[in-house]
Amino acid sequence: MTLTSRRGRTYHDPLQGAISLDLGDPVEALLIHLIDTPAFQRLRRIRQLGPASLTFHGAEASRFTHSLGVMAVARRAFDRLANRYSQLQPYRATVLCAALLHDIGHGPFSHTCEEIFGCQHETWTIRILQESPLRCLLDQFEPDLLPQIEQVYQKRHPVSCVWQLVSSQLDCDRLDYLMRDSYFTGASYGKLDLDRILMAMEFDPTTEQLVVIRKGMTSIEHYLIVRYFMYAQVYNHPKNIAATWVLSHALQRARELFAAGNLWADDTVTAWLTQDCHQLKLHDYLSADDGVFIYHLQRWQHHSDSILADLCRRFVDRDLFKTLDVTEMALEQQHALLQKAHQQLAQQGLEPHYYAGLCTAQSCGYTLYHQGIKIQTEAGLSEMSELSPLVKNLTQPWQRSWLIYPRQVQLE
Repeated sequence: MTLTSRRGRTYHDPLQGAISLDLGDPVEALLIHLIDTPAFQRLRRIRQLGPASLTFHGAEASRFTHSLGVMAVARRAFDRLANRYSQLQPYRATVLCAALLHDIGHGPFSHTCEEIFGCQHETWTIRILQESPLRCLLDQFEPDLLPQIEQVYQKRHPVSCVWQLVSSQLDCDRLDYLMRDSYFTGASYGKLDLDRILMAMEFDPTTEQLVVIRKGMTSIEHYLIVRYFMYAQVYNHPKNIAATWVLSHALQRARELFAAGNLWADDTVTAWLTQDCHQLKLHDYLSADDGVFIYHLQRWQHHSDSILADLCRRFVDRDLFKTLDVTEMALEQQHALLQKAHQQLAQQGLEPHYYAGLCTAQSCGYTLYHQGIKIQTEAGLSEMSELSPLVKNLTQPWQRSWLIYPRQVQLE
């Protein structure tokens, strides 16, 4: 619930508590105005975890709630550092606005949209900030604010700490989504000690980097373990893979039918089905959300085309395909199983490539992604993976592979 008073705005968040913004503070007044724009309110209609609610029934949180959470965490982290290092104070608007707006470019079903349509939400975030009314608010506050926010997203801001708080191996985005996704999916191993992590964060005046104090390393190790488990057990859950498969192939079939003149879609979905995602008009991009596409899936499940109708029904009613973990099999075995599934599907009069396939999920683990995580020691700054055997093990990439197929296929 949002409470408004003459002094500002309060959002009551299940994770971050009362997120209060003060109208008397120019930066926080700007945040309120940004939140009230249609482009930001649209994030209420986009689920944080895409179709993962078909696997974890509590995963109903939106990109809106996550974005507010990231801003709240960034404010805590930044204000604590800026109170001790006055040279950071001029960048408060940059950090908080960048944190709040970092996901404004997400399309329907969040990251699943990127898999299906090939668009990048980071690219759209910058375009929305440049072309929508959000730009007027940012320019009115400070003409140089938008360019600085863009530098944050591109990891080119001259003060590294400014962009690291928003997008790095240890940033406020990851901190909020790990806690939020753990909370809403019921994954208890995803809990973080946010207070200890924020206390472990430090600013190094010499390099102007965000670093971690030596005695706070354990809390960061725990954070990285949590991230590993969340990717392995939640984000790459096989049922999420199956749900994405069904949705992707339903929309692929919809494209084919629309091109043949045999499908109805409104103007927004027509644009998405017929154009390159990055070439869409701003209006067509911002008009799309989860509800718009789910409405079409609900209508299309009654279409005369049996493939489209069946795939849409399966997604709407959560009648998902089965998954078989084939990670340990040789590629020849995997393809032999897929061929067996395709043969059975063809015998049953079904289009094989719509109903069975191989999917691979990958995780690159902890990497030195844009400077990694630096630990402050008596001898100077050291890369965390060099000090922690645990983190060194987390640098190993891994992948899992699944065969996706319907229940009527017998593989044994």
